[in-house]
Amino acid sequence: MNIVALTGAGISAESGLKTFRDSNGLWEGHDVMSVASPQGFNKDPALVLDFYNQRRRQLLEVEPNAAHETLVMLEKKHEVTIITQNVDDLHERAGSKTIIHLHGELLKARSTHNETDIKDWKSDIVLGDLCEAGYQMRPHIVWFGEAVPLIETATILVQKADIVLIIGTSMQVYPAAGLIQYTSEKAKIYYIDPDPTISPSKNITVIAEKASLGIPKLVHQLLKQRN
Repeated sequence: MNIVALTGAGISAESGLKTFRDSNGLWEGHDVMSVASPQGFNKDPALVLDFYNQRRRQLLEVEPNAAHETLVMLEKKHEVTIITQNVDDLHERAGSKTIIHLHGELLKARSTHNETDIKDWKSDIVLGDLCEAGYQMRPHIVWFGEAVPLIETATILVQKADIVLIIGTSMQVYPAAGLIQYTSEKAKIYYIDPDPTISPSKNITVIAEKASLGIPKLVHQLLKQRN
């Protein structure tokens, strides 16, 4: 079977990563637009770089959890693609082979002049870190107001999926939230989240548990099914 897993902040939170957005709408005490928009970067690049430098340092201190690791087991029997809204590399470290990062990658940096000039980057990005053409480097993150380059690829993958797993996401942030609309009528959807925002239906099964608990149960069930 062809399985697509759409993952959000909830799966990484169990590894100890803070979810960016707090209940009051602030990100680590900052207005979201001040640290996650081109306008914010243009106004105060040092602030934005520091914000992501802190996130990057934290990422390097945590490990994948049971949910990440158990998803890898599905690849023994099924074709699996991870479409993640997360900017961490925990799926990669767990061993998943095919991962689409909708919102960019925290351990990469790109040129402010050429968005295709992308480099692996595990240290801090500071003012004065320049690309070969002499332009400032920035986090390889899709900010508010920027296009999501891989959304069309993700849409095609969802359309072809026999099973779609929605894990640890409120499905409130677009365009990622709209991907569920592209599932085929025959596809089975499993929504795993302790506070589900989607109701069960004929094709949708809701598992109201944390990813580290719900995913192992579901994976065990799917591995027993015949193709």
